[in-house]
Amino acid sequence: MSVFSPTQNGAEVKRTRSAIHLEGSAKETLEQGRNRLVVAGVLFAFCFVILAGRLVGLALSGSGEVPKAALKSSAPKAAQAPLVGRAPVYDRAGNLLAITLDTVSLFADPTKVLNPDRAARKIVSVLGELNSASIIRKLTSKRNFVWLKRHLTPNQQREINDLGIPGLFFRDEEKRVYPMGSLAAHLVGYTDIDNNGIAGVEKYFDDQLSGKSGTQAEPVHLSVDMRVQYALRDELSRYMSIFRAIGASGLVMDVQTSEILGMVSLPDFDPNRPKDFPNNNKFNKTTLGVYEMGSTFKTFTTAMALDLNSVSLKDGYDATKPIRIAGFRIRDDHPKKRWLSVPEIYMYSSNIGTAKMADAVGPKRHKAFLAQLGFLRKPVVELPEVGAPILPPRWNSLETMTISYGHGLSVSPLQLSTAVSSMVNGGFYRNPTILKKTEASEEGRRVIKKRTSNVIRKLMRLVVAQGTGKKASARGYLVGGKTGTAEKAVNGRYKRDALITSFVSAFPMSNPRYVVFAMLDEPKGNASTHGFRSAGWTTAPIVSRLITRIGPILGISPVDEESERVQKQMHIPIYSREKKLATF
Repeated sequence: MSVFSPTQNGAEVKRTRSAIHLEGSAKETLEQGRNRLVVAGVLFAFCFVILAGRLVGLALSGSGEVPKAALKSSAPKAAQAPLVGRAPVYDRAGNLLAITLDTVSLFADPTKVLNPDRAARKIVSVLGELNSASIIRKLTSKRNFVWLKRHLTPNQQREINDLGIPGLFFRDEEKRVYPMGSLAAHLVGYTDIDNNGIAGVEKYFDDQLSGKSGTQAEPVHLSVDMRVQYALRDELSRYMSIFRAIGASGLVMDVQTSEILGMVSLPDFDPNRPKDFPNNNKFNKTTLGVYEMGSTFKTFTTAMALDLNSVSLKDGYDATKPIRIAGFRIRDDHPKKRWLSVPEIYMYSSNIGTAKMADAVGPKRHKAFLAQLGFLRKPVVELPEVGAPILPPRWNSLETMTISYGHGLSVSPLQLSTAVSSMVNGGFYRNPTILKKTEASEEGRRVIKKRTSNVIRKLMRLVVAQGTGKKASARGYLVGGKTGTAEKAVNGRYKRDALITSFVSAFPMSNPRYVVFAMLDEPKGNASTHGFRSAGWTTAPIVSRLITRIGPILGISPVDEESERVQKQMHIPIYSREKKLATF
């Protein structure tokens, strides 16, 4: 039986109250801590929102970019020179002919290469075209910068990098690339390994393309049409092979603007690797080469005589016998041995008749006329490779006679084609250009009367319809032209077994738009030509096939050549010696 003690009861009450007080204090402390955590969380969240907003703002404004100084590499200063991008070259339709691509080059700091012999072996194992001894010499030099290989491929860069050789570095560079390869090699030209223009457009417009003149680099837009260029090169290559010629050249020109739409010289080269080709392949026969152009010059002699009223279409000359002058004999290759009217002299390509026609004009006026056509000076065109004509040491009656049919004066195919353009375009001479014209062509310089130009058009058509240029006919395109066959002059003497054959033409002769020129260097006859190797057999067919191909490309619609309207447009009277109309 327990006995209740007041003292014990009081102590228990105190303990109970103390426990309650402690429990209340703990709860209060816990509550305060929870409140503080909530406040801290809110503050952290608020700060996070502020920081996130600031970062977004920096990203949008770009002001948070890393300073450029922090991006400098440890490569030598020579590898960090600023690069200037070389501008592209385009054809008239905007197709790329030359462009600069980003690439990398490999160099070394020999002071940082630990084992040159071992490093050289490893480098050559990747870049097999390099010489091990040469690499060792470079890696053991006392310089702190040596080139090892310029313009690596991505795979080569990766493999060299995987070698892990100390002291090797890569430099970002630019490489000039020619997407069309050899197709327009002589026109576009090429650059050296440092992108300096060496030939063609690349050299002539070097300052503009590179920005060297202090202005921003600007592209060049050429007049050439790559569709025409391809057809021209293809046909010249074909006939160069057929007649086993050692070279060929050709040109297509707009007679109203003098824009060059196609220009080819064979053999050619690939501007992406010019060092792999001999210098002969880099010689531009169309603009730099000068040749005696043979009977194509009869076009200018005839135009001169008609324009100066020295003769008329009713007149003519006796071509019965060869001309003997100053110990020389002038004869016809296919003599008619009779009096020939002016149209017949041109149609049958009579040297005798043409020489007499020029002699009647005289050396002084003859020389002045050819000067007007640009034959006595270098032509003006946007290329560095331009040949100067070779003039005779004197210009007397003999020179006038021989030059009248294309012997004794050497000119470039470019000069010849430009002069023929002025013969058929109404009589205006305009400097040739390889640049695309965006404005109407300038009027040009008048060199013959319009009526003379109209007569020349009909005479050129007569040559193809009935004369020595029949194989140049391209049905529906009213081709007119003139053959030219000349012996090559080598070391001041003519080689009878080496010919330059050419054919210069225009179409359509009812309203000429384009001049087409083709030339073969030393063609050989074959069974298809019965052994003949003259221009009418070897070069005229090139023009026929080419015009048939490019006519539709250039928007020239074929016509019915036998229609009464066309026949009337192209009609030219041919008179006999008795001044009566012949029955041709």
